[in-house]
Amino acid sequence: MIALVLPLLLLVSATASAGGHEFDDLVKAIERHYGTRRTHIPLMGVANLFVKVAHPAGTSGLKLALFDNLTVSDEDAAQLNRFMEAAAGGGLHPTIRTHSRGGEAAFLYTGEAGRNTRVLIATFDRNQATVIEVTVSMEVLMKLIQSPGDANQMFGIGS
Repeated sequence: MIALVLPLLLLVSATASAGGHEFDDLVKAIERHYGTRRTHIPLMGVANLFVKVAHPAGTSGLKLALFDNLTVSDEDAAQLNRFMEAAAGGGLHPTIRTHSRGGEAAFLYTGEAGRNTRVLIATFDRNQATVIEVTVSMEVLMKLIQSPGDANQMFGIGS
């Protein structure tokens, strides 16, 4: 019986760990490329557990990495685009990419459409970067896209 269960468990664990590594890959790539470490966020594990249990605003997963004091050279938009294409590839699809004249950039990647999807957002400015990945209900995401002005009400912000 154990000889039958062990291969099954190995197969399930390998399948479970096969996808969803884009966030970690991007964080490691930023650390290598810019010679920095992400900033420790106290109680981030507790916040992630809360999101997984309570599902606020249709979310079921949250990952966040902040980078301060980046040693950013004067990269142009094309260099940053190439870096992001190489670092954030995989199971996510590039959806939005913006650059400002002041050197700021934002990238949005989305996962496969299903009941839930992953959304990864990466922002860069002269000396900081933020990477966030959220697993969100497609129903909530569609409502937010259709009516972005109602986001305050949807997330319980404001009066």
